[in-house]
Amino acid sequence: MNAAVRATVRVGLYAGAKVYFVHEGYQGLVDGGDNIRPATWESVSMMLQLGGTVIGSARSEDFRTREGRMKGACNLVKLGITNLCVIGGDGSLTGANQFRTEWSGLLDDLVKAGKITAAEAKKSSHLNIVGMVGSIDNDFCGTDMTIGTDSALHRIMEVVDAITTTAQSHQRTFILEVMGRHCGYLALVTALACGADWVFIPEMPPDDGWENHLCRRLTDQRGRGCRLNVIIVAEGAMSRDVEFNCPQLVTDRLGFDTRTTILGHVQRGGTPSAFDRILGSRMGVEAVMALMEATPDTPACVVSLSGNLAVRLPLMECVQVTKDVTAAMAEGRFDDAIKLRGKSFQNNWNTYKLLAHINPPDVKSNINVAIMNIGAPCAGMNAAVRSAVRMGIIQGHTMLAVHDGFDGLAHGQVSVHFRLLSKNCKLLEEISLNIAKFNIHALVIIGGFEAYVGGLELVQAREKYEEMCIPMVVIPATVSNNVPGSDFSIGADTALNTITSTCDRIKQSAAGTKRRVFIVETMGGYCGYLATMAGLAAGADAAYIFEEKFGIKDLEMNVEHLVEKMKTTVKRGLILRNENSNANYTTDFIFSLYSEEGKGIFDCRKNVLGHMQQGGTPTPFDRTFGTKMGAKSVRWLSEKLKECYRHGRIFANTPDSACVLGMRKRALTFQPLSELKGDTDFEHRIPKTQWWLKIRPIMKILAKYDIKLDTSEHADMEHVIKKSSSLGK
Repeated sequence: MNAAVRATVRVGLYAGAKVYFVHEGYQGLVDGGDNIRPATWESVSMMLQLGGTVIGSARSEDFRTREGRMKGACNLVKLGITNLCVIGGDGSLTGANQFRTEWSGLLDDLVKAGKITAAEAKKSSHLNIVGMVGSIDNDFCGTDMTIGTDSALHRIMEVVDAITTTAQSHQRTFILEVMGRHCGYLALVTALACGADWVFIPEMPPDDGWENHLCRRLTDQRGRGCRLNVIIVAEGAMSRDVEFNCPQLVTDRLGFDTRTTILGHVQRGGTPSAFDRILGSRMGVEAVMALMEATPDTPACVVSLSGNLAVRLPLMECVQVTKDVTAAMAEGRFDDAIKLRGKSFQNNWNTYKLLAHINPPDVKSNINVAIMNIGAPCAGMNAAVRSAVRMGIIQGHTMLAVHDGFDGLAHGQVSVHFRLLSKNCKLLEEISLNIAKFNIHALVIIGGFEAYVGGLELVQAREKYEEMCIPMVVIPATVSNNVPGSDFSIGADTALNTITSTCDRIKQSAAGTKRRVFIVETMGGYCGYLATMAGLAAGADAAYIFEEKFGIKDLEMNVEHLVEKMKTTVKRGLILRNENSNANYTTDFIFSLYSEEGKGIFDCRKNVLGHMQQGGTPTPFDRTFGTKMGAKSVRWLSEKLKECYRHGRIFANTPDSACVLGMRKRALTFQPLSELKGDTDFEHRIPKTQWWLKIRPIMKILAKYDIKLDTSEHADMEHVIKKSSSLGK
């Protein structure tokens, strides 16, 4: 929430508006006085890394009454405030819409009561409202993610990882209750990310006889040598007939050592994730733009996330669909409840069911699918491998692991066990011989730019080697996020969080010393994604990247900017530099330049983060993204194999039989490798068009640079029905 508050304040000031904090939510609006205070640029500094909201929030019984809303309206009119940005759940946003609907009537009553003059009423004749959804439950229909959800998932996964180690040691069954009284999103994504044996969510209570199914599944898992069982329960989940007692069931029927953990409010706390900071910042910018463009006829809107796009939706349409979900659950229409949650929720549910609840078929398909990892490792690769293997086994295929990437495929290092790393090499003839030797019918290639180029080489070799005429899919997995055909790569989110948390610590170290500027070098090859997004998430003053050329004048301007900053109450600076942003303006050069120019004004420190960015535990996003990508790729291959089966053999030589599976704006899509060649800068190993470059101006504005914000691609008002039908295909 603090990232959203910070962005709203700074973009509002940048746009020339007066910006006020309303402390303690609607109660502060009603009470007025010191609760409504002007916001300054410096007053939102050092907020990004704080959880919760620094301006406070409170439930307000007073605001529920018309008299309370009149007091709130009076306080706003006296200060000349006619634009209100509300960050909260559906209750807060419904209250905001009611306030706006009643506004003219409230002003009439205030004039009659002599509380405001007719001139004041005329000046504040209409109230514009924009909402942003802050809720860890992700229970608001119309947005893929609400502010706070990703951070809550981080807290949950930390606990799950800690618990699973002790559960494995003791051969225990762990039952974890997570938040979600009316929405099972947290439980569902946690189950998907950790491979839980069972999940209970409010939207879909288990079918009759679930007790037998659950016990059979847990027994089967133990029989396969699994030393732990994990069951995830949303707090609002229940059985269709009676409330269930899961721990007692598992203990009494199976005799398993069972422990229950209720996570509670730990899920709401802690440092916000990089995703939430970027989401909050983008939402705040879009909210201010929506307020600036609003007219008396514009309906109150809520700023939402659809794929990687910021969109505006009519607030009350979203509230209505959210209420429809609750009504569907109350009436026992559980299939409708899942659909109303949106395509993203539906896809998560369907993927989880496929991977967790379906047993392998008795009849084999006689299809062999090989999986290989190419290039440097990254967090989340294992999740993609795991789900691809499981999906293949579910479909009756034999799943083969290729050790050591293309080298391994050329030298016949193929088995049903997994250990993965690689070096790309052009041993195409040996590769074709081994594809024939091991009777490989389809190929899943998981990796970064090398995987993409390797896939292209295999496609081009089809003319010479018929063995290469098999369906192939490339799953982007690299911290650099530089694979053409996908807005996101597996592993980039984990790296981004590592950089962001390191920058937090670096900024904190400057709090005591003051007047210090840190220059931090990030990974990414020639791709500036990590530097840019970490800059936005950590509140950097500048981020130097290859895609945006810079010279000595730009460096000089940045130094002058920092000199001015040292005169304010915020006496520290953070500069990020992508490792290959410029061959001559190296990190050492920039450090020396800043040190010389800042003499007597600020000190400089330098940090090269290095390979720590590639390690660490995968974030919830990377786990679930990898899981969905792996499962979807094998299902697609199975369909392609049917299409390419002719005269008793597989023959695939069309462009659409070798694709990159990537996230494009709103959906996971398969794009032919050959078609992506035109959008590739092979020399610098980056796509020619990169969506995140349009976000860079936001970082500069939030750092107080006087630049023009490109509003040509601002979000237009959409409708929930239209949006939900296009999501997550």
